[in-house]
Amino acid sequence: MDISIRRATKEDMARVLELIYELALHENKPNAVELHVEDLEKAGFGDEKEFICFVAEVDGKIEGSALIYNRFSTWKGSVLHLEDLVVSKRMRGSGLGTTLLNEVVRFGQEIGVKRISWEVSEGNENAMKFYQNKGADIKRDWNVVHLDEEGIKTYLSQI
Repeated sequence: MDISIRRATKEDMARVLELIYELALHENKPNAVELHVEDLEKAGFGDEKEFICFVAEVDGKIEGSALIYNRFSTWKGSVLHLEDLVVSKRMRGSGLGTTLLNEVVRFGQEIGVKRISWEVSEGNENAMKFYQNKGADIKRDWNVVHLDEEGIKTYLSQI
């Protein structure tokens, strides 16, 4: 098996979106993805780049992706956020996820971030064990807060 990790190109975004859909199916949220290829192309490769994406190729086919972006912590400073690390169903358990995470962590160190952060769903015990074995600290006493489009409208209608 020939594995290579590289920075994604605009032309890779269709396959990256397929992997995102596959992740949504895996998490039993098949209708949650609202993005289109054009959204990824614009956000990742337009004038104002909103993310960086690494792809993992196995024998020349993209089988995984890791989408990251910079944040700022008022406690720590520069933070790299890993939005999603996705490995195709057929490649799960092959070490591809480790290889992608290795690249993300190396990149974070290269750019001098103080922390790399991401979320993991509560029921994904395999992922939590994997991350803890790599030295990650899972913050079980913190809750993720989202304000979606409808929530934003509701919020603004109340002020």
